[in-house]
Amino acid sequence: MAPVDASNCTLCRVMRGLAFGGMGAAIGGYGAIFFGVDRNEAIYYALFGALVLTAIVERRRRKKTKPHD
Repeated sequence: MAPVDASNCTLCRVMRGLAFGGMGAAIGGYGAIFFGVDRNEAIYYALFGALVLTAIVERRRRKKTKPHD
């Protein structure tokens, strides 16, 4: 039986995306409130933070698993 790469299964990718998305949202939203942005507008910063942190983690992960030429 062939070995299974459990670090790249669909459920693992979804859970990793949710975790880093939540962390990015918290950093972006609370960081915006800390710097004086109105609470109604902090949700936009939270959304942007979630997108950015998830994209950074995904890029770093792809770069690490990419085979060398």
